[in-house]
Amino acid sequence: MESVVCYCLCVLTLLGSLISSTESKYIKYNTTSSIVPGKLNVHLVAHTHDDVGWLKTIDQYYVGSNNSIQGACVQNVLDSLVPALLADKNRRFIYVEQAFFQRWWREQSEVVQNIVKQLVNSGQLEFINGGWVMHDEATTHYIDMIDQTTLGHHFIKEEFGKTPRIGWQIDPFGHSAVQAYLLSAQVGFDSLFFARIDYQDREKRKDEKSLEVVWQASKSFGSSEQIFSGAFPKNYEPPANFYYEVNDDSPIVQDDVNLFDYNVPERVNEFVEAAISQANITQTNHIMWTMGTDFKYQYAHTWFRQMDKFIHYVNQDGRVHALYSTPSKYTDAKHAANEAWPIKTEDYFPYADVENGYWTGYFTSRPTIKGYVRFLSGYYLAARQLEYFKGKSALGPKTDSLADSLAIAQHHDAVSGTEKQHVANDYAKRLSIGYTEAEKVVAASLSYLTDALNSGHQIPQAKFQQCPLLNISYCPASETDFSKGKDLVVVVYNPLGWKREDVIRIPVVSENVAVRDSSGKEIQSQLLPILDTFIGLRSYHTTAYLGESSTAKPKYWLSFSATVSPLGFSTYYVSKAEQAATISDRYTPYKSRNQKDTIEVGPGNLKLIYSEKEAKLTQYINTKSKVKESIDHAYKYYSSYGDDKTQTSQPSGAYIFRPNGSSVPIKSDGKSPLTVFKGPIVHEVHQKINSWIYQITRLYKGKEHAEAEFIVGPIPIDDGVGKEIATEITTNLASSKTFYTDSNGRDFIERIRDYRKDWKLQVNQPVAGNYYPINLGIYLKDKSKELSILVDRSVGGSSIKDGQLELMVHRRLLVDDSRGVGEPLNETVCIHDKCTGLTVLGKYYFKIDPVGDGARWRRSFGQEIYSPLLLAFAESEGNWGDSHVTEFSGIDLSYRLPDNVAIITLQDLGDGKVLLRLAHLYEVGEDKYLSVKAIVELKKVFHNKQVIKISETSLTANQERAEMEKKRLAWKVKGSTQEPQIPRGGPVDPQKLVVELAPLEIRTFIISFKH
Repeated sequence: MESVVCYCLCVLTLLGSLISSTESKYIKYNTTSSIVPGKLNVHLVAHTHDDVGWLKTIDQYYVGSNNSIQGACVQNVLDSLVPALLADKNRRFIYVEQAFFQRWWREQSEVVQNIVKQLVNSGQLEFINGGWVMHDEATTHYIDMIDQTTLGHHFIKEEFGKTPRIGWQIDPFGHSAVQAYLLSAQVGFDSLFFARIDYQDREKRKDEKSLEVVWQASKSFGSSEQIFSGAFPKNYEPPANFYYEVNDDSPIVQDDVNLFDYNVPERVNEFVEAAISQANITQTNHIMWTMGTDFKYQYAHTWFRQMDKFIHYVNQDGRVHALYSTPSKYTDAKHAANEAWPIKTEDYFPYADVENGYWTGYFTSRPTIKGYVRFLSGYYLAARQLEYFKGKSALGPKTDSLADSLAIAQHHDAVSGTEKQHVANDYAKRLSIGYTEAEKVVAASLSYLTDALNSGHQIPQAKFQQCPLLNISYCPASETDFSKGKDLVVVVYNPLGWKREDVIRIPVVSENVAVRDSSGKEIQSQLLPILDTFIGLRSYHTTAYLGESSTAKPKYWLSFSATVSPLGFSTYYVSKAEQAATISDRYTPYKSRNQKDTIEVGPGNLKLIYSEKEAKLTQYINTKSKVKESIDHAYKYYSSYGDDKTQTSQPSGAYIFRPNGSSVPIKSDGKSPLTVFKGPIVHEVHQKINSWIYQITRLYKGKEHAEAEFIVGPIPIDDGVGKEIATEITTNLASSKTFYTDSNGRDFIERIRDYRKDWKLQVNQPVAGNYYPINLGIYLKDKSKELSILVDRSVGGSSIKDGQLELMVHRRLLVDDSRGVGEPLNETVCIHDKCTGLTVLGKYYFKIDPVGDGARWRRSFGQEIYSPLLLAFAESEGNWGDSHVTEFSGIDLSYRLPDNVAIITLQDLGDGKVLLRLAHLYEVGEDKYLSVKAIVELKKVFHNKQVIKISETSLTANQERAEMEKKRLAWKVKGSTQEPQIPRGGPVDPQKLVVELAPLEIRTFIISFKH
């Protein structure tokens, strides 16, 4: 035994003396970043994915606070990145989220800024995607997507003179057609990369080497707006065992032979094995490794040190070639290979990551945030127009704060509803601050425009108020006592390019009121009582959100019809009258004497027939279009699958929709029958479905659709079961499993129940797997009719059986779905520490048309939903019209935009320049008369300005369109056939100033005016 111990000690002593006698030497790693033809090239793309809010708020993520939730600090990432890149000119890094970068940039000294500019100019630091955030693709509207991307691209162009080349949507939960052809091809990107596609689709694509495709997402544009696109083999992280943040547990490359655990051969072998494995599912001899993930590179040197070593030793080994790269360099290499690629059409929705894990719940999650974002999006569009008409003020209020908060809200963990509750509160607070500032812009602009003396540069005297809580009948401006002889002045602004007539509804305290138009002529009005349900909603939420309980309670909704010029306003006056205005007739059937008794409602061509006995809708009749259809309108809920305590448990949560069985009808308790109000302007049917669902269906004179306003919540959870609430409309239309949903408010895409075009679907969730995101609407049709529903915010929806459409309007869940957010989606509203479940108030609209006729309503009225009339209120003691402008149009009085065109951006850029975007609203072949080329006469749009220069740009206005198209890479596709020529609008003659727009085309211009 002693001899064995002695031997061991001698060996250890000898080893120790050998190690101590040899000194470690400096190793110069060869990181030359060139591509080697004929070898497998592994492009190492160093990146960080920095969520602009998720588990922590944007501010907490930036400064690195609240680390008990998540250890993440964007400042650390960007601070450590600069010296790490300076240490080796071959190193590369990409950065995406400009909401963070612009903050950091403005904190840097001029010296650091100059260094960063050098890194950008040399290509070591490259901006990818370049938006303010990495926006969601399911719950965002295309106008918001454009605006937030423009904000980031403008910053990059202004500070660095660069235009991003690559789309990088690596974390959104499914991918939209609009993202591909509009927010990628039309902003000048050469490729688009992402991670999240359906697990069944991914496996098939790996087998076929079709993860990378040429995506032709829009049938209106075909190959003219195609984009090379790549889905990653698994996610946006490195291969397993190649993570190198501080404290990550992947083995480092230990290359000092004088130390224990020397492992260069093992690590090189693992690298080569992982590379070859990925190469086997990829076309060409180029693969990309995404070297980073969420909030990585907080100490950038730990990553770059290991990548230096891998490049050095892997290239010495010689079996494959490793290099620092970027998605731009990777795209160029793929293009240079001159190969043909598979074609992908339409989109990548819905997304499931496992068998029961369909990410279709977030289409509806946090419905009030979704509603708030959509309301403010339309408001921002109108506010920018008014800011332009007045002239942007250097010192006064601006719309910039709302631009920033709305851009942040498009992040894929913001409007999506997949953030923690305290982060959702932060988003809402930012939006509220932005709105408050923009509200001042609107008030100041309307004061300026209505002041008849403004040519003398008088300070505008009118003080306008607005009512953002009008939806819950709270509007202090209109709830005044008219007995003192004052008039309520209502200025109604129309942000659309065509004349429109809509019904205005405002709360009033007295029935003795009259409404006059701008000429002083009394016009027809109608009073409808504000029922207890709305009074309760108003009282609770004004206390919760304003900290005050209003003592005055309005008695009536005052309704009247307003007609407003394009991009203009009209003025109406509400004043005391000797006699009461027209009060709606009220009818409440208690017990039907005859089972065949019915109630007919509708002041115009559209009639809805209700059964008195069953207190439900039974028939839809349009006397003009001759449409007659049986119809049922109901609510139901899905019990949410909870935690079954198994290893494969998959509950419903903020992301995931997983119902526990079939839906459960929500029946009326029978104690609350229909209440019907009828008047000359609107008919209303009130239904108290149960104690927590209330619906009002409205039919307006002169309109041929129905409006459904719902109040849902608080959803009861006393039984310990989460619930997901849907409303459904059922008809006898033979829709053959087929329905259509919009892509971010633009293209409508055909959906077929239990079917995917790209692979044979294994159906394991027959409801959740057939849900799709809806931002504009959903419709179905048969050989004679089509049923359409339009929405006021992002929701999830489907057609679970033929002839039926459903929308999920609210969700309240008790279990987290294990996708990272770490808390159940159980929203509450609190007053003095007493909390109740969230109540949602929203609207949707439905219409049945002869087949082929529905597109006009979906497109034109859909644009009116997005851009409602904007109301501002003032008081007047005298004759307002004597001292104020009462009617205004921002364009030539004799002109209106075509019915198929909308101005989606009119923004004052300062220095006599304006940003203008015109959007054709119709797809190719969608409507016989409106899916045609449209003409816009800019001389009439800017009738009081002299245009001295017009430049057509990319969608985000960061480069000339002609220059962008000249640089665009052309890709070969497999099995392509000759497609018809895609029509496009021609160049704009600087003298004639006429813009042509082909179907679905958006054209962007920077226009300079003579001062």
